Amino acid sequence: MSEFAFGSGSLVTVATCTLNQWALDFDGNVERSLKSCQMAKEAGASFRLGPELELSGYGCEDHFFEQDTFAHCWESLVELLEKGASDDLVCDFGMPVMYHGVRYNCRVVCYNRQILFVRPKTALADNGNYRESRYFTAYRNTSNTNEELLLPNFVQERLKQRTCPFGLAYLQSNDSVSIGCESCEELWTPNATHIDLALRGVEIIGNGSGSHHELRKLDQRLELMVSATRKCGGVYLYSNQRGCDGGRLYFDGGAIIVCNGKVLAQAPQFSVSDVEVITATVDLDDVRSYRASIPSFGIQAAQVNSQSELANDSCIDCPSLKLQHESLDRAVVTTPKEGLTISSPEEECCLGPACWLWDYLRRSGAAGYLLPLSGGADSSSVCAIVSAMCHLVVEAAPKDPQVAADVRRICRQSDDWLPSTPQELGTNVLHTIFMGTENSSEKTTSRAKRLGEAVGSYHLSVPIDLMVDAVIKVFSRATDRRPQFQVNGGSMAEDLALQNIQARLRMVTAYLFAQLVPWTRNRTGFLLVLGSANVDEGLRGYMTKYDCSSADLNPIGAISKGDLKRMLLWASERYGMPVLSEIAGAPPTAELRPQAKGSDEDAEHSQLDEEEMGMSYEELGWFGRLRKISRCGPVSMYRKLLVTWNHLSPSQVAEKVKRFFFYYGINRHKMCTLTPSYHAEGYSPDDNRFDLRQFLYNSKWPRQFRVIDEMVQRQEAAAKDKKEE
Repeated sequence: MSEFAFGSGSLVTVATCTLNQWALDFDGNVERSLKSCQMAKEAGASFRLGPELELSGYGCEDHFFEQDTFAHCWESLVELLEKGASDDLVCDFGMPVMYHGVRYNCRVVCYNRQILFVRPKTALADNGNYRESRYFTAYRNTSNTNEELLLPNFVQERLKQRTCPFGLAYLQSNDSVSIGCESCEELWTPNATHIDLALRGVEIIGNGSGSHHELRKLDQRLELMVSATRKCGGVYLYSNQRGCDGGRLYFDGGAIIVCNGKVLAQAPQFSVSDVEVITATVDLDDVRSYRASIPSFGIQAAQVNSQSELANDSCIDCPSLKLQHESLDRAVVTTPKEGLTISSPEEECCLGPACWLWDYLRRSGAAGYLLPLSGGADSSSVCAIVSAMCHLVVEAAPKDPQVAADVRRICRQSDDWLPSTPQELGTNVLHTIFMGTENSSEKTTSRAKRLGEAVGSYHLSVPIDLMVDAVIKVFSRATDRRPQFQVNGGSMAEDLALQNIQARLRMVTAYLFAQLVPWTRNRTGFLLVLGSANVDEGLRGYMTKYDCSSADLNPIGAISKGDLKRMLLWASERYGMPVLSEIAGAPPTAELRPQAKGSDEDAEHSQLDEEEMGMSYEELGWFGRLRKISRCGPVSMYRKLLVTWNHLSPSQVAEKVKRFFFYYGINRHKMCTLTPSYHAEGYSPDDNRFDLRQFLYNSKWPRQFRVIDEMVQRQEAAAKDKKEE
């Protein structure tokens, strides 16, 4: 009798996954989803969770307005079920669903080729890069009962099922296992869905998510999931997309399984693999015991179940469904991990963009990248990121057939070829070009060459003085005037024009070489041009419009100079490239003006970025975070920095703030032509999707600056009076 009553515990094996889905790639998305279901079954799982909107891809954006997108998703779901994805496996898929003419972001739970229920999302993400309420409606059910969704005609015919429940339901199996759904943003809300589900007795909660990478964000995500189950008990599964699904965002995977505040399994944050599945075997008696040990949990659970906001039929009873292991099955319960795997910011700066670049390269059909390499920190950071991509691919290719197939196709190699070293892959996919002028120093020329050798790139040194002189001669013949640099007696207007023509000719030259270098190497295809302007320069506008910041992609466009320098030091040690450490220690310089008279030829260039900008990169980081993350205008920023920068006088702080906003205002128009950049930082000035503001400002900021000046006068007068007392 005791064996029947106790068996070997209430053991359930659950699986969650990280999928590299691609917006509108319906066939590819089905293939990857199906593979994850097969891997979950092979691991003995009875429940599999997938990412948010996995069948369409999360980043479809305005394609969600198209009826085709919804129809193709239903086709994909039917295909998955007919291929046996849900045979003896409860599958939680993410897809858009239209109900009564309203678009919803939904979880679709299936088992044995039937749709058990459709659960719409109740809280939509609309901050930062997210625009979910543009495409979907947050679900509200005033009747507190499950509704019926009439399935499309072809779905009815293929699945022999006419309707399914639609609403805030959860699943109850015949062996007393309950499964509920939470979707991405709902975890982050004050009244999170998992709280009500836990109080209702739901033991397993799955969160299908579409969460993009941002520096230092993963620990926040993990903290929410760990604290959710520490407070409420239960098993919490998190599934996320991975990779570039067609836009500026990189979805950073990191699937996780947590039980009672302890992490049982965690998938890598950065990887070039398309499909990764993690599993854990849990004893649900541990969940029940954990909850029963918290008196306050019992009180609130009793209140919820006696005064239920949801009707009893919110529970979908499945008499034929059994999720627990058989009583004689001696499955091993998964033990908690010793510690969480959280990448350092330097690692995130390097590996996130590296994975994003790999996805873009293999999905664009390009034959590689071309990088204008100046020998400075920014372009060298991009070079290091591409090298990191090569390391990841070379490591994964022998174990992952998809990675192997992609690398052979990109490199135009035979079916039995694989790169043996990152440098061998670098020679095939990375082309670097140093475009020097008479203003370039020997130091940067040498650094660019040595870095190209270290990463294995196909490196060219191309002087462009002939092109610069030709353009100036065209201007001189038309106007009978020849512009001069300031050091040679010219005006500031002449000086800037001469600097800008060098920068813009580099952009033109880069695109010429991107088209023709494969031809010169007797190869087919085209190269994508990489840009290298960092987030601080974009914010300040310290860049030439349509120079080498204009490219096909920019992997560092939302990363600060400080983070990039720290990343260079990390990569120098990680990949054994001392030249990166040397570059990180060199002063940033554009090298567009002649060296100061009397300068040593072997010295660093005398034109220094921070002197020209009138502010340091560290100060730019403060301005950027306060402007965007803290939502400060000029006056609010002055007030905050007055406290933070207490080593400066009020007038000095005011001068710095006003200088920043002046240059921000006159240069904001440059953000309208910003190269598509990897989104990594919360204060990115990307005008296209993230930082939505005007591009024509009154750069004098008359009201704002007047208020600041009045505050300075009052504060300095008060300080003077206090000193005299």
